Amino acid sequence: MIGQSVKLTTIRGIEVGLHYSWFIIFSLITFSLTTRFASEHSHWTSVEHYTVAIATSLLFFSSILLHELAHSFVALAKGIPVRSITLFVFGGVAQIGREPDRPLTEFQIAIAGPIASAVLAVGFGFVSHLAGDQFEHVAALAGWLSSINLMLALFNLVPGFPLDGGRILRAALWRLTGNFSKATRIAAGSGQLVGYGIILGGIWTGLVTGSWFSGLWLAFIGWFLLNAAQESVLQMSMRSALSGLMAEDIMARDCPTVPGHLSLVDLVHEHILKTGQRCFLVSQNGRLEGLVTLHQVKAVPQERWGDSFVVQAMTPIDRLHAVAPETAILDVLRVMEQHDVNQVPVTQDGRLLGMITRDHLLRVLYANLELGAHKGVAIGAGDPKTQPGLSRRT
Repeated sequence: MIGQSVKLTTIRGIEVGLHYSWFIIFSLITFSLTTRFASEHSHWTSVEHYTVAIATSLLFFSSILLHELAHSFVALAKGIPVRSITLFVFGGVAQIGREPDRPLTEFQIAIAGPIASAVLAVGFGFVSHLAGDQFEHVAALAGWLSSINLMLALFNLVPGFPLDGGRILRAALWRLTGNFSKATRIAAGSGQLVGYGIILGGIWTGLVTGSWFSGLWLAFIGWFLLNAAQESVLQMSMRSALSGLMAEDIMARDCPTVPGHLSLVDLVHEHILKTGQRCFLVSQNGRLEGLVTLHQVKAVPQERWGDSFVVQAMTPIDRLHAVAPETAILDVLRVMEQHDVNQVPVTQDGRLLGMITRDHLLRVLYANLELGAHKGVAIGAGDPKTQPGLSRRT
């Protein structure tokens, strides 16, 4: 999600950004708060209404950021990398590098967010009380922030995955059953029930109370949670299907090689179009120099293909993100995601053993999923120590 965001800053190595959808919800909340303050404090000027509303909105999203930072700092303390935090239309999401390796760690990371929101609720409530009538603007701002942070803490404790309460539920089930995959499936099922419940609540709100905006917003939140829970089940199936496989198990050993002095037009007509291959190793004077892909060829204007050479378009060997043959496929997939590459070379002691492409990896995944679903093949339960991390949503 960080790729579709505006980067704000980096905190302890964690990229913090705003998804483009954040600007929509920021505008809606600011408008709603302006209307609220105009109704409750009619003696204020329009400038005061807008100023306090904007300040309140900014502090609200700062509260969400602190909620996500609480998750992230606990994860970092437990040795789990955190890639990014993104604020978007439904709150915040922290991208962690992998799942916790034991139930207690899962619980500690999950509970940190609601605790942070509860502390903020108490803090803003104290500020509102101190401000009183003497600092009316501050009291109004802090009072709303106290209430919304309390609601944020309580809502996130609802036992529906991937909410924090759902992750706490997963930690408990994981501790009881000793099976991470089973715990995830049950918690995700609970998340789907919560999603359906919120959707029905939104419909009821719109039909019975006539508050169509609130009802629609609730329905969207429920829909989001429902999809997030279903996505969690799908991701778990994918991870289970790929668990136990290593790079050497699926790598292609007969990688096509082209010389570095070959022109791009010859590469396209003599190699890409005739073979359908999308990537080629580049050899120069009998030595491996790099990798050239169809994507890199397309980045060069077509009218320049005749006087451009493979060696100019390729990725040099020292910039390739190589993996060892014993690397777990789930870790290979993580490398592809982190560096946004579609091919990963497999090397050992400086020698190229083979290549893994995203297309080939997906074909292996689909084959394992199909066999696991239709032929009863026992697929591994998946070790959370080796699985790419999921997002934590608030």
